[in-house]
Amino acid sequence: MAGLLVQGTALGQAGAAASLTPTNQPAGGASAKGAAESEVAVIETSEGTMVLEFWPDVAPRTVENFKKLARQGFYDGTCFHRVIKGFMIQGGDPLTKDESQKARWGTGGPGYTIKAEFNSRKHERGVVSMARRSDPDSAGSQFFICHGDAPHLDGRYTAFGRLIKGEEVLDRIANTPTDAQDRPLNRVTVKTIRIVPASQAP
Repeated sequence: MAGLLVQGTALGQAGAAASLTPTNQPAGGASAKGAAESEVAVIETSEGTMVLEFWPDVAPRTVENFKKLARQGFYDGTCFHRVIKGFMIQGGDPLTKDESQKARWGTGGPGYTIKAEFNSRKHERGVVSMARRSDPDSAGSQFFICHGDAPHLDGRYTAFGRLIKGEEVLDRIANTPTDAQDRPLNRVTVKTIRIVPASQAP
């Protein structure tokens, strides 16, 4: 489970299932900007609700991809499958909807990848960024939320937003007991992710 923000395993060899997860070891959007900035993501989990604001000015394609998947219900019923207190919580893998697929959790995606949009935003507490394999352009649906500052990820993963509400929920998830593979012992479910106008956020 080590590696760059790789989806499942470390640095993913060709032909092998690679996981999109970050490691805690240092190692054109102007036209869409107005509309994207007026919307937020409401992430409803089994531990409470978090609200995410987007950064379309630095990661327009990533923001639009996340919003598209959320509107399709792609994330509904997934879980946070990798949790490291003080570092990050990771989710967005469709395979986590199925407990029988647990051995493959961290390797799933939407069936396509998106181009990296590395930028100058810092990976600080509450920042949301895309998980990926060793290939910079291998992100798809998996994302992580920083529980603590992670400067070694700056400029290497696509940060695309930050929490504006629900840091106590982030703390609850980050403090959940985990096994040796950083998987929560008790499932932390993403019930749904809704894209709503900022004025309608809870």
